[in-house]
Amino acid sequence: MEQTHKVVITVNGQNREVAVPARLTLADLLRHHLRLTGTHLGCEHGVCGACTVLVDGAAVRSCLMLAVQADGTEVETVESLSGSGKLHPLQQAFTRHHALQCGFCTPGILMTLLAFLRENRAETPDAVRDALSGNLCRCTGYQNIVTAALDAAARMRK
Repeated sequence: MEQTHKVVITVNGQNREVAVPARLTLADLLRHHLRLTGTHLGCEHGVCGACTVLVDGAAVRSCLMLAVQADGTEVETVESLSGSGKLHPLQQAFTRHHALQCGFCTPGILMTLLAFLRENRAETPDAVRDALSGNLCRCTGYQNIVTAALDAAARMRK
């Protein structure tokens, strides 16, 4: 039987204490132990960005981070964006600009953009494209995603 370790983290504003195996990823903790299935697993090598969450405000590939490494941190998942029952400006902009198709990559893209927009004004399409360079989408040409991000940035500044 594998030894477990106590992990205390704040997830989407809620303090959580969970006993986890040492080799469990943060993504698996979120999905399988906490039932926050908005965090998607694509490549499980940190390349596609589908599993991106925010850890202490920074965008992190949750498939590459162990749950024990998240002990004492604050984690935000895509579920936090509409926790109040109202869509976040990023989600509203994605809807308004048809910035998703199948939606598999969307949670990781939203979390990447959230971290980016908290730190930057995102006034140019190139800045948004640079921020999204680590997120792969197989369905879109990214143009609507960039447009939505610029729209959300403008609305978030107001």
